[in-house]
Amino acid sequence: MNPLLQQEITRYGNLVSTCYKAFDLDPNSKRYLNCKYGKQTLLKETEIDQPEDYQVTKYIYATPDININISPIQNEMNRRARWVGYVAASSDDSVKRLGRRDIVVTFRGTVTNPEWLANFMSSLTPARFHPHNPRLDVKVESGFLSLYTSDESESKFGLESCRQQLLSEISRLMNKYKGEEMSITLAGHSMGSSLAQLLAYDIAELGLNRRIGKGDIPVTVFSFAGPRVGNLEFKKRCEELGVKVLRITNVNDPVTKLPGVLFNENFRVLGGFYELPWSCSCYVHVGVELTLDFFDVQNISCVHDLQTYIDLLNQRRTNSRSVDSDEDEDSDNVALEFLKTNGEKMMFLKRQRMMYWSNAVDLLFSFSNHMSYCNIF
Repeated sequence: MNPLLQQEITRYGNLVSTCYKAFDLDPNSKRYLNCKYGKQTLLKETEIDQPEDYQVTKYIYATPDININISPIQNEMNRRARWVGYVAASSDDSVKRLGRRDIVVTFRGTVTNPEWLANFMSSLTPARFHPHNPRLDVKVESGFLSLYTSDESESKFGLESCRQQLLSEISRLMNKYKGEEMSITLAGHSMGSSLAQLLAYDIAELGLNRRIGKGDIPVTVFSFAGPRVGNLEFKKRCEELGVKVLRITNVNDPVTKLPGVLFNENFRVLGGFYELPWSCSCYVHVGVELTLDFFDVQNISCVHDLQTYIDLLNQRRTNSRSVDSDEDEDSDNVALEFLKTNGEKMMFLKRQRMMYWSNAVDLLFSFSNHMSYCNIF
């Protein structure tokens, strides 16, 4: 793999990891379910490399719309909006190096009980993002859509939906920097990658990235350990709109196989010719896949851990071939150039300490391990 692309992937992965480091899960804290730090100090406090490269402009909150009579899920605190990520723009110094103003949105993965329940709402439902053309054939997972579109309507001073917060802030930044070259980069882990894909589709469907007389602003998603989000029509529409998705997955990670363990892109067509009747109801992955293969029997949770993903990418990068000076100058744009072409799966060599399981055992492990993530059952 091109080491410059690896550098780009790990950079956005580290920006996502900030969401976990800063999320306050202490029930006794005044910042419970919020970020521990202010926007001006977030990147520095979480010790990210070169925190001066981006300036955080807005925190993003999502409200789980879960109505279920299970304690301790149904209480006012668990139904409140909670911090899921942030919007940032590259600094002026970073723009000189990048050659563009990069607007970044990052999302953490599932942490709280209501978010776990939202993950299990696996029915497909129309996204209906465009007000004049709802495209009822474009369907996405209802739980992810709920997190993206629900707001605190019952509260007098409640927040807008995650969607409204994001579209408003991105529109503001695009207007602020409208005379510059720009890119929109969305990155997330697990559930967060689903929100990133929904936002990318939303931006492109509404045409927010289109500019009259100029090329469209590229919309790119870096998905770490992400599940499937929508059906075949969702995938096709994302491709038509030019949304680029790079999925970084682990073959032993059960979350990347959900939803649609049985009815997915692999079971949509019979014999490569006959489209099966339930094809429109099948979940399908979007974008190009970069596949890792790791498993540690002494630390099973590593198969879905974001930091493990990042560490492996960094380890691989240290062993990659050197590149010439021309490639160095274009290092920050290499991911966007890579995603403009159709790629095939790329495989990392397995680490010697990692174990390989057969497909049958892996499937059983996927079911049991995914259920063990959910601490409410």
